[in-house]
Amino acid sequence: MNLESGAADLVVGGLTPLSTADWPEKLAAVVFCQGCTWRCPYCHNAVLRPFGEGERPWSEVLRWLESRQGLLDAVVFSGGEPLLQPGLEDSMRHVRDLGFEVGLHTSGMTPRALARVLPLCGWVGFDLKAPRPVYARITGAPESADKAWESLAMLQEAGIPFELRTTWHPSLLSEEELCEVAGEIAALPRAAGQLTWALQAFQPDGCADERLAASDRAHVSEQLAALLRQALGAGARLVVRA
Repeated sequence: MNLESGAADLVVGGLTPLSTADWPEKLAAVVFCQGCTWRCPYCHNAVLRPFGEGERPWSEVLRWLESRQGLLDAVVFSGGEPLLQPGLEDSMRHVRDLGFEVGLHTSGMTPRALARVLPLCGWVGFDLKAPRPVYARITGAPESADKAWESLAMLQEAGIPFELRTTWHPSLLSEEELCEVAGEIAALPRAAGQLTWALQAFQPDGCADERLAASDRAHVSEQLAALLRQALGAGARLVVRA
């Protein structure tokens, strides 16, 4: 199966009817796309990894969205990895035709697919997994760093508002490696304004890794947050999410 071409319905693995957290300052529904080829140990949506049948037909989701016109601002496509869905571009167009803004959560694993859908997006939440030298240790995919950074460069060039996001557990990334991520963000070109980096503490709910699932939520100390802000410099803002 070619995951990057061809007409197909979106495979929907789940739907959140209302969220205020998945697109800052927007009332949004979140459509979770089924399927992901990366194997990040901390993933709290592990149920969405397998490719296969969805929870509900996309046509049913569209009918439901019609009933939400005037009540919701936006629809965010999340996952899994939405970019692996052949039907993503058409689905985004359907949503825009209903009058909703379109948001995207992505790891950037498929730059060509991202290039097709970026013109339809009003905002992107971009998962930055690790410093480049150890990216594959987190994703399990040898070329994941190159693909992610190609997508990030494309996102910056597009001029679309976005937020960088990193999920952290101390057994997966050391504090020193987390500071490396901050340094890489600090080195990014600034087209306009200030970048936002959200550091998301690991949560065990939904995690398929038994060792991690048995651990508590990660805790970002004030000392670590101060080190990260120092590494970021004035061009980026750190937001810590427990």
